[in-house]
Amino acid sequence: MKLVPIEKRSGLTREEFIENYLKPSRPVVFTDLAKDWPAVEKWTFEWLREQHGNLDVPLVDNHIHDADKYFQIAKTMKFGDYLSLIEKGPTDLRIFLFDIFKKIPELADDIRFPTIMDGFLKSYKFVFFGGEGSITNLHYDMDCSNVFLTQFQTRKQVILFSPEESRRLYHHPFTVMSKVDPINPDYEKFPALKGATGHETILHHGETIFIPSLWWHYIRYVDGGFSLALRANNSIFTAVRGGMNLVRHTFVDKSMTKLLGLDWQHWKEKKAVENAQPLLQKQA
Repeated sequence: MKLVPIEKRSGLTREEFIENYLKPSRPVVFTDLAKDWPAVEKWTFEWLREQHGNLDVPLVDNHIHDADKYFQIAKTMKFGDYLSLIEKGPTDLRIFLFDIFKKIPELADDIRFPTIMDGFLKSYKFVFFGGEGSITNLHYDMDCSNVFLTQFQTRKQVILFSPEESRRLYHHPFTVMSKVDPINPDYEKFPALKGATGHETILHHGETIFIPSLWWHYIRYVDGGFSLALRANNSIFTAVRGGMNLVRHTFVDKSMTKLLGLDWQHWKEKKAVENAQPLLQKQA
């Protein structure tokens, strides 16, 4: 497996972005897309703890996608206590897909929706929090939107793969998930992964990564911190595909997980291996 650096750009115009990154579905890191947001200076650990520390927040851990857990909440904690926890050191506890703006609507005044492209989904904005060393496993987003992920205060490692690499990543059928770990690749278990090319960056405070629709992403918190994800859709095709993913998740994968548990997980793993097999013949 090869990892290549993701380009970082300043001063990108709307026209340049659309022609060189959006249309060809190519990732890029903006160093200045969020430079005028009040949140860039305002959202510190101390300020969030002082202003909103009493909020109860749901936390997940690295078992979130296990067949016997499946999106279960690990525990609930006061927001201020959680912020102190992730400032101190490593933990796998994360705030995941929790719409903090519904609980603290005034936070929305501190961000700006970019004009770099059309189609931003203003009702879907999430702030993700995690401790040092915590990870978001390899997946692509179920709704198939383009994602603009802005990092605050600390660092986050982001590794992306194009949709063309799906079989090499042992994509589990009926899901948007892969069990591949691009940081510690297991080539004995996933031999087709050797031929994959990933795209990598370390995201710093105030930087925004553009994750194109359908691109796989793996995220590791280099330090305890948080980032804001904004979503945009510029294609009817991907919107329809996102709807299909939701149907598959709700009526097929979730139902079969409840019915069969680990047996369903094992079937998906087997099919992923079968789908990757022709790629091994080409490598040979």
